[in-house]
Amino acid sequence: MGQKINPLGFRLGTTQSHHSLWFAQPKKYSEGLQEDKKIRDCIKNYVQKNMRLSSGVEGIARIEIQKRLDLIQVIIYMGFPKLLIEDKPRKLEELQMNVQKELNCMNRKLNIAITRIGNPYGHPNILAEFIAGQLKNRVSFRKAMKKAIELTEQADTKGIQIQIAGRIDGKEIARVEWIREGRVPLQTIGAKIEYCSYRVRTIYGVLGIKIWIFIDEE
Repeated sequence: MGQKINPLGFRLGTTQSHHSLWFAQPKKYSEGLQEDKKIRDCIKNYVQKNMRLSSGVEGIARIEIQKRLDLIQVIIYMGFPKLLIEDKPRKLEELQMNVQKELNCMNRKLNIAITRIGNPYGHPNILAEFIAGQLKNRVSFRKAMKKAIELTEQADTKGIQIQIAGRIDGKEIARVEWIREGRVPLQTIGAKIEYCSYRVRTIYGVLGIKIWIFIDEE
């Protein structure tokens, strides 16, 4: 059997960097980890409630967290930040208040910044959200995967692999379907590969979407 490893963890220190940067004593490490999860969940929930785009894509590529003794710096990388930017100061203040309330941290300052990314469909999280929206609207999974591949080709990537698992199209027996376009060298540590796994709830049950995007080779 082939041993599967998360492509991001496999490349840490070479082509991949950490999404959370902070230091903690071993006893406090789990608290810091839970704090990170709360921050990410709170931001995603807020964006879901307030900034639903017509395509059903939230557009968050990744959330980076940097912590110091007196400051928590959160950077949100978004593909479509238009809806956040329209009345940016008010929306950001509201988001900061929500996160601070969730964390209950009075002795630390929280700073949230939004960065726009180019080629949003070159990021697997945004692409997975797009596919999830299509599957929820009962679009055929093959059609959704082919459309996603067309979108990544515009984003100038070298290869993509998409895998969908579960009760696809409402069939009784769960199965795995996948499609690949171009090269996806998962064994090469020097290859810059973006990866995400995403769960989508449909009326038939939960489907799992995995996406590997090969961007460049060092």
